Amino acid sequence: MDTCVGEMRTTANIGLKTPPKWVHHVIALLDAAAGQLDREQAVHGTILRAASLLRKQIHPEVAGGARESRGRLLAWQARKVRAYIETHITGPMLVAELGALVQLSEAHFSRAFRRTFGQSPHAFVIRRRVELAAQFMLETEATLSDIALHCGFTDQPHLCRHFRQITGHTPAAWRRAHGCEDAVDRQPNRALEEFASQGGPRLHAA
Repeated sequence: MDTCVGEMRTTANIGLKTPPKWVHHVIALLDAAAGQLDREQAVHGTILRAASLLRKQIHPEVAGGARESRGRLLAWQARKVRAYIETHITGPMLVAELGALVQLSEAHFSRAFRRTFGQSPHAFVIRRRVELAAQFMLETEATLSDIALHCGFTDQPHLCRHFRQITGHTPAAWRRAHGCEDAVDRQPNRALEEFASQGGPRLHAA
């Protein structure tokens, strides 16, 4: 604790006069190092805090902007979590596990995730699984039961329930309608674009 206070006092003195060039150089080095670190998350966080402290002393106006974005996942955290979800979408996924990836508690991670992606981790994962199921429905002749299991749903009814909440249609009806359209138009990915478009289907009330 005493060491931290001493460091705070030292850096506070930097802001009393025009910061020397070495301060900007240190910040650049810290930012570069942070960008290169991916697996060593503890070191990553320490470097980010050090760079943030220096930046606040020489650019007080930046601190205000940082406070406004507080509570959201950092860019590297969002990328890491999303990549993990994409590569593990077919298996079980716990919020605690996702939080552990970026060294956040389950509660803290859930709040930060919602502020970053606009929905809860559970809703995000379910939607991605439905999108994957829709892709399989258009590109394969697999049964809905097989598709459900392959996309991480417990069974076909589980897939049907969430698919209907998101699209407003049952998987079978959606597959028939879009399958025929795509066969005529020869645009196999056109139906999938409704999931990614802002004007696409939205979650209906449960």
